[in-house]
Amino acid sequence: MTKYDNAVLDDIELQKGLEQINPKFGDFVTRVAGEAWGLPLIDQKTKALITIAVDIVNQDHVGPGNPFGAHVDMALKQGATPAEIEELLLFMCVYAGFNKVAGCFGVFNEILETLS
Repeated sequence: MTKYDNAVLDDIELQKGLEQINPKFGDFVTRVAGEAWGLPLIDQKTKALITIAVDIVNQDHVGPGNPFGAHVDMALKQGATPAEIEELLLFMCVYAGFNKVAGCFGVFNEILETLS
């Protein structure tokens, strides 16, 4: 997988996916999130793991546009291992709730199947 200097601005596939949700939304997210991902003190892998944690906490959205899968993909591209993401999911059980994490494990398992 490709590791990017900026996980939003350098990932053309991600940008195309955002534009498919809505072209104006895609442009807006790319510009604003790209700037946030360009901040220098927190590395890209850590930012990607943080986004997964936020997705778990905010897991009240489903269907097209749900960012969890995209953020798992982003974390993998930035060097996170499946084992690190699994550990993050287990850690988040304590702070976000077991039921929210259970749903994320379902999506995570589907992602892992596509990688094998």
